[in-house]
Amino acid sequence: MSFSYKEKKRKNSVTGGLTSAEVFLGVTTLNRTVVSHTVFRLLGIPGLEDQHMWISIPFFVSYVTALLGNSLLIFVILTRTSLHGLMYFFLCMLAGADIVLSTSTVPQALSIFWFHAGQISLDRCITQLFFLHSTFITESGILLVMAFDRYIAICYPLRYSTVLTNSLIGKIGMTIFLRSYGTIFPIIFLLKRLTFCKNNIIPHTYCEHIGLAKYACNNIRVNMWCGFSVLISTVVLDVVLIFLSYVLILRSIFRMPSQDARHEALNTCGSHVCVIILFYGPGIFTTLTQRFGRHIPPHIHILLANVCILVPPMLNPIIYGIKTKQIQEQIVHVLFTNYK
Repeated sequence: MSFSYKEKKRKNSVTGGLTSAEVFLGVTTLNRTVVSHTVFRLLGIPGLEDQHMWISIPFFVSYVTALLGNSLLIFVILTRTSLHGLMYFFLCMLAGADIVLSTSTVPQALSIFWFHAGQISLDRCITQLFFLHSTFITESGILLVMAFDRYIAICYPLRYSTVLTNSLIGKIGMTIFLRSYGTIFPIIFLLKRLTFCKNNIIPHTYCEHIGLAKYACNNIRVNMWCGFSVLISTVVLDVVLIFLSYVLILRSIFRMPSQDARHEALNTCGSHVCVIILFYGPGIFTTLTQRFGRHIPPHIHILLANVCILVPPMLNPIIYGIKTKQIQEQIVHVLFTNYK
């Protein structure tokens, strides 16, 4: 027996025009917009799941090397009075930031590779990206200050101790951390206001701002503009100022009358320049590949993004240990002399 048109209309108004199965499952348009994922799953490196165990080996080696190298560097600088200079103080800050940067991401990646433990809560995901982005900005700020230190030491050597006083050093260090955490802190609230109803599968080894925000049903234009403004006002500005600093440094070096003086000045900047290239180089290359390399497989982008996290913390202490004679001597003394 068929229903009348009015009866059909009444039933459709109750069920919203959905089938009985859709009504039973509760899959309504309204529910889709209300439900927000609070748990996500990190896939690691999609497309290379069968290679995760092999990929974990360089991750693990890099992480252990970063922890041991930077911890040793901090220990040597703090315990040796001959290394209590300004340059070594900033180097100690850089080593600490390297430990935080690698620890905020690599253990999570290893848990995915080894135990398939990719589940992560929204709050933990936001916490991870907060420390990841803020630490990256911290390192950029430290490299800028180290460039300023080299600029004063080479261009105005007689005024070095009067310009870079202990009071100014303390203010600079505080400014670096306040800028880092202050610029990233609003992102927490911008993410917490979003409703994540599109998907909860993240094809990556760690959480990052826009990578998480794109799964929201809301308009994320504010998030995108905030991320862009933070990038321009911190990292991009730092790169420009570092470049200008070294232009002035090189101009001053090549004006020196003595070839030995020029060689010594260039040698003091060598390790810092290597670290700068190592820190910004992979990030710039990754950005270019994401922008123009549309035919590059997704797992290549993810691997490049992890290179930015893995390589600088691993190689920074090695570079300074090799290029800086004072640090090299003290490390040899700590590792070998005390145990003879």
